[in-house]
Amino acid sequence: MKHLVVITFALSAFLAHAQNDTIRLEEIVIHSNRIQTGFNEQSVNVIVILPKDISNAPALSITDVLRYHAGMDIRQRGANGIQADPGIRGSTFDQVLILVNGIKMSDPQSGHHTMNLPIDINNVERIEIIKGPAARIYGQNAFAGAINFITKTPDKNGLSLQLTGGDYELWGGKIGGAYNGEKISHYASVSRDQSGGYKYNTDYSINNYFYQSKIKAGKGALSFMGGLTDRKFGANGFYAGENFRDQYEEVQTSLISLSYDPQSDGVWSVRPRLYWRRNKDDYIFIRSNPAYYENIHTGQTIGAEVNATHEGKLGSTGLGVDVNQIDLESNNLGERERTVATLFAEHRFTFLNDRLDATPGVQLNYYSDFGLNAFPGIDLGYTLSQSLKLFGNWGYTYRVPSFTDLYYSDPVNLGNTDLEPEKAISYELGLKLIGSRGIIGHVSYFARQGKNTIDWTRNKDTEPWQAGNISQVNMDGIETNISFLPSAFSGTKGFFEKLDINYTYIGKVNVSSGDALFSRYALENLKHQFSAGLSLNYTKWLQQSIYFRYADRVTMDDYSVVDSRISANTGKTGFFIDVTNIFDTLYKETNLVTLPGRWFKMGVSYKF
Repeated sequence: MKHLVVITFALSAFLAHAQNDTIRLEEIVIHSNRIQTGFNEQSVNVIVILPKDISNAPALSITDVLRYHAGMDIRQRGANGIQADPGIRGSTFDQVLILVNGIKMSDPQSGHHTMNLPIDINNVERIEIIKGPAARIYGQNAFAGAINFITKTPDKNGLSLQLTGGDYELWGGKIGGAYNGEKISHYASVSRDQSGGYKYNTDYSINNYFYQSKIKAGKGALSFMGGLTDRKFGANGFYAGENFRDQYEEVQTSLISLSYDPQSDGVWSVRPRLYWRRNKDDYIFIRSNPAYYENIHTGQTIGAEVNATHEGKLGSTGLGVDVNQIDLESNNLGERERTVATLFAEHRFTFLNDRLDATPGVQLNYYSDFGLNAFPGIDLGYTLSQSLKLFGNWGYTYRVPSFTDLYYSDPVNLGNTDLEPEKAISYELGLKLIGSRGIIGHVSYFARQGKNTIDWTRNKDTEPWQAGNISQVNMDGIETNISFLPSAFSGTKGFFEKLDINYTYIGKVNVSSGDALFSRYALENLKHQFSAGLSLNYTKWLQQSIYFRYADRVTMDDYSVVDSRISANTGKTGFFIDVTNIFDTLYKETNLVTLPGRWFKMGVSYKF
């Protein structure tokens, strides 16, 4: 905690000397499936991680990029994103919806697989993190928010190569190419990353294959996307406990989508899409002896959706319908299926010369095994000045149990077929700062009142973990994010490029019933979370970024970690050196796995 106080004081002093100029940052359009509004117009809490933020981060995976941002709780078991559970503001991993270009990556087997994304960090253009009651927009699993990964669409022909290497037998290679014609464009990449592991049975290999294309059709474009990730890794202590060191897992996830973007400036804009996601999970309890205990699960989701927007005198209307069929085959969970149908509607009103905006909406979801549910909600915003906006939102959120929650059974885990879906009312009130004195940011108060929260609990170490509903779990907290960009108002690239400061506090979680002594997921939130990132320019082509993270989880020891990247880019040639966990801190992000100590990594790239 001492380090936290010193760094907080230093960063605050630096901000105090900012210039008094006021600027308007370039408008960023948030990629919702329906109404798409600019960042400045949003009346929800949104963080956009831009390409420069991604390339500056000392990260080999997109999972690692997320951990440097406000309210993000990334509980990693494996190194470099091999297996990680994302949380937002004290949520579990099942309460966060992951999307790729707006396509839901929800896994019917378990939320542990939502970050098995068939894209590499080099495929990602930007990341949009929508916090709060996002179920009205995205539906199931957007309980605490949603994370949308937007892939690159290169506008120039070219070929790129990258090689990486480092401690613990780390090495990797990536190749990507783009072609842009008058009517058709293609982008494809192949990558492999692997390591011998930082301790016994933590080796891994990841193969990613990605392709997307666009064909001009009429006034719009037909888009195709396909991806596959193939992951194999030693899972030392990942699931059953720290003493079970010989676990092993292989996961293969595929994603295909076909959509049409009308790119129309007319009154109506209609965007249809077909999608298919498949995930195969092969878990082995003793790596050298698969016959002793092995689970094989294969799940797939096939769906179709149509999203539409209407621009009229009374504002923008968003409409959508989504129908998908979910199937699972498993030697443990059995053969399961679920049909989901979703209907969505919202409208954005503006008043007082666009200073006041209100976006009420509702989503109706039908589940073949849980019936019909409604998620109403509303976003409100009032522009106080050119650079200051007051915002608030309120809404219902909802999550149905995964098939693992319902049916899983082994000697140390027991599902529960009587589980009820979990529900919550979430709300937030905050203030956004946009472009004042080269600073953007927000401060907000948030709360979530959960009912029938799904968790795995037990009373003593000798008992199995049992899935169940906690009748009520209430939490609230505050969050602040400040980004200072000196070059935004100076117009020139100076020594200080960017400074980020993030802090999230969650107060005592109130549980009205449920007397189990140990909680696996729902009651292991971070109480204090602080992070700071500093980007420096030594020359026009040489940069360094330094990131500090402090985490205080309610059930574990607190810790501080410092990471850094030095990078050089001369146009065609790029080079980076990463040092993660510089001070060799011993820490855990879950109650099972000790994460790597100091790790040196480097890479070189070339563009043809």
